[in-house]
Amino acid sequence: MTSRTGYVWDALYGWADTGTGGLAPSSVADRLQPVAAHVAHPDTKRRLHELIATSGLLKRLTPIEAQLAQEEDILRVHDRAHYERILKESAWPKGGDAGDGGSPFGQGGHEIALLAAGGAIAATRAVVAGEVRNAYALVNPPGHHAERANGKGFCIFNNVAVAASYAREVLGVGRVAIVDWDVHHGNGAQDIFWSRSDVLNVSVHQDNCFPPASGPVDARGEGDGFGYTLNVPLPPGGGNAVYDYAFGEVVVPALRAFNPDLILIASGFDASIMDPLARMMVRSDGYERIAQHVLDAADELCDGRVVVVQEGGYSPYYVPFCGLKVLELMSGERTGIEDAYMPIVGGMGGDVLRDHEREAVDVAAALVADIS
Repeated sequence: MTSRTGYVWDALYGWADTGTGGLAPSSVADRLQPVAAHVAHPDTKRRLHELIATSGLLKRLTPIEAQLAQEEDILRVHDRAHYERILKESAWPKGGDAGDGGSPFGQGGHEIALLAAGGAIAATRAVVAGEVRNAYALVNPPGHHAERANGKGFCIFNNVAVAASYAREVLGVGRVAIVDWDVHHGNGAQDIFWSRSDVLNVSVHQDNCFPPASGPVDARGEGDGFGYTLNVPLPPGGGNAVYDYAFGEVVVPALRAFNPDLILIASGFDASIMDPLARMMVRSDGYERIAQHVLDAADELCDGRVVVVQEGGYSPYYVPFCGLKVLELMSGERTGIEDAYMPIVGGMGGDVLRDHEREAVDVAAALVADIS
């Protein structure tokens, strides 16, 4: 009998080359010094994988092998010009850029990007086929900022969107919900599914963090897709309390209204209290709580069919503990490994819901009524 949770990891995910420029390529003219590693260096995800392995949890998960996504898989959500440019620049001696000038990838990087999208597909296929109850795809590079015509924000191909379209068009899944808890707005899925009602896209993110001016609450889709884009921009500084409230008051009601056959989670751990690229204060137990919200909704609505796909998270120290908590919850297996940073971060706040945070969530909650 297989374990209830599948798991995707490939050594090549740890080979993604993001360069030495910090947040942008180093430049003598701009006096941007090279640094030892880009903020999106792959070691953060490798460290999460190694904590999963050394905790003993890996032995209790069902391994799922990632395969390269095929051209047709990518072209369901991206235009051909973007796809062909990535392949062309990947052949350059030092690689290319995803599309915004700040998202470098090394020579051969297209192969790793296709493997990331293929890992999301493999996890989705295993869950839909009933081989596992749910699955965690610890893929790299991330994908949720990649729009139809270009990549950005360290993302080349939109892994979650690729998986959602594969589920719909190849596996015959009726309705797919995307829940994006990365601290940065899920602009990629918003762009790709803007006019569609068969894919619900809910993004819970720090207000106006990245991309700039992206993801306001009044961005709601158009045509048949109106109401099926649901943005929940949270004021900076919020922690466990506001995320718990947002998931209880917006995300779960939206899922119930939509009644999906499959839920995909774009899982960024960059709302964490130790992340350098945002200003939120979620601890590992906060991630466990919001994951519980979604898993409970999935049990109620779609026989527990959930696929979690790794996105951002830039604290190499704290991401592993956040990810382990989520995987323990998904699998029902406890390792006994505790959050080593809790004695430090546990008293830093974020456990009280502030009035302005409640008000921001309540604005989004009122929009759930437009989902059917």
